[in-house]
Amino acid sequence: MTSDAPLPLQHHAVLITGGARRLGAAMARALHGAGARVMIHHRSSADAARALAAELNGLRTDSAAIIAADLNDLGALPGLVQATLAAFGRLDVLINNASTFYPTPVGEITPAQFDDLIGSNLRAPLFLSQAAALSLRATGGLILNMVDIHGLRPLKRHPVYSAAKAALAMLTQSLARELAPDVRVNGIAPGPVMWPEGDMDAALQAKILERTALKRIGSPEDVARAALFFVRDAPYVTGQILPVDGGRTVGGF
Repeated sequence: MTSDAPLPLQHHAVLITGGARRLGAAMARALHGAGARVMIHHRSSADAARALAAELNGLRTDSAAIIAADLNDLGALPGLVQATLAAFGRLDVLINNASTFYPTPVGEITPAQFDDLIGSNLRAPLFLSQAAALSLRATGGLILNMVDIHGLRPLKRHPVYSAAKAALAMLTQSLARELAPDVRVNGIAPGPVMWPEGDMDAALQAKILERTALKRIGSPEDVARAALFFVRDAPYVTGQILPVDGGRTVGGF
């Protein structure tokens, strides 16, 4: 039995950085399933971005588009907003999801690593939010920043990444004050919902789960449901960061 009831986000347009894969793709699917149109940003995952857009457009014509950009190129950031406006006529939600992640042990940190990790995890979200602010004010929109539980409690051998995510958490609260009352700004701090790409020791995975209250790994859909909550169900929530971590932050580090 089908329903003709309108989808709750049918008039919303969403820009998701790093939207082609992993958590970004899960959020794109969830928001699209609620009716939103999505602009999928990628840097080098062109095939995945095209495949996701084709999947979503197969469900609803002209409901997804893609754009490529290096977020460390600040001059390219306004173009992401302009492309979204050109495709959908408005911008309701900016999700700052794209991120770089790798270890930087003290004694081995290079300026290039510092610039890269701070650039993707802090500088790009700030300047993209600034570029999007006017359009988001017009729609009473939302900025959603993907923080990390390790922006709240540091991860060993990752001081630069942890510091960048900690700064992003403060930026989330600062922007909530700066852009109120027209734009809400919130964050999600995932815990062990996806293992990092590449080899990760099975014993370390087991240790992380043992220190997680729910004793299991989460899923990208757990994060996507949190994003849907902020977009659809939380009009009176701003300046908040929601851990989606299975109780990792209370299970002990």
